[in-house]
Amino acid sequence: MQQGDPGRPGRGEVRVRQRRAGINFVDVYHRTGLYPVPSYPATPGVEAVGIVEAIGEGVTGLAVGQRVAWAGLPMGGYTQARIIPAARLLPVPDAVPDRLISGTMLRGLTAHMLLHRVHAVKPADRILVTAAAGGLGTMIVRWAKRLGAEVIGVTGREAKAELARAAGADHVIVHGRTAIPAAVHAMTDGQGADVVFDGVGGDLLLDCLDCVRPFGLVASLGQASGWLPDIALGELGPRRSIAIARPSVFRYAADPETYHAAAAAYFEALSKGLSIDEGPIFPLSHAAEAHRALEEGRTTGAVVLDLD
Repeated sequence: MQQGDPGRPGRGEVRVRQRRAGINFVDVYHRTGLYPVPSYPATPGVEAVGIVEAIGEGVTGLAVGQRVAWAGLPMGGYTQARIIPAARLLPVPDAVPDRLISGTMLRGLTAHMLLHRVHAVKPADRILVTAAAGGLGTMIVRWAKRLGAEVIGVTGREAKAELARAAGADHVIVHGRTAIPAAVHAMTDGQGADVVFDGVGGDLLLDCLDCVRPFGLVASLGQASGWLPDIALGELGPRRSIAIARPSVFRYAADPETYHAAAAAYFEALSKGLSIDEGPIFPLSHAAEAHRALEEGRTTGAVVLDLD
């Protein structure tokens, strides 16, 4: 993990003294090679919050000493100081603490993408969320409930089912104890969910194909199980007549206008009461242990690295 002085920012760049960084499953995927790292040398981490230290030529709208956050690419969260394009920085409202933003900015963008772009949620929509007790899962549950949806959560253990219920899930299914498609259809009067958001992959993603109503949507967000099944086109229809999506928050956030608009919507949701579960804080020197805890399912809420 990179330390030290990254130098002076060039034109259109800013040097940020980072204070806290979020840890996400994508960091694990980058470490293991499951997802390719865009370029080398590379510093892990896809979100952080800090203070502007220096501004390069041509940068406007930012000031030395200003608190900022960023999420997405280019990577560089696990370091105390970095150079970053000014367009990637998001001024943080005074009412939002570092602890909240540093581990949730990427999830906030992801939730916005899912609930407003992938499937524009309407009141009374029925939404199925797997890994509903995780950091992203609880955020989707809470935000979807604020939009008027009926939410079914799936968790791996009963203890985590309570977390999903506390987040607002109307129904919770414990994976492995109940046949998920049958349970979903029983909860929806035989119709199925309008949309499924799955971050687990594996056999659970295959189950999700039978949880969605005809002409509904299954969105595959990740693969916490370690693998994604090959799904033939014939599995989607004509019998099921459904669609499947594989949206990327990095692609979503690559467009500057979308990035800033989604961030503004997330900040607004926080200001209007969207709550976030705080998770463990690890010192930067214990990043490896943080990864192990995340991979082994020992964490809930936003997992953060303290960079000070």
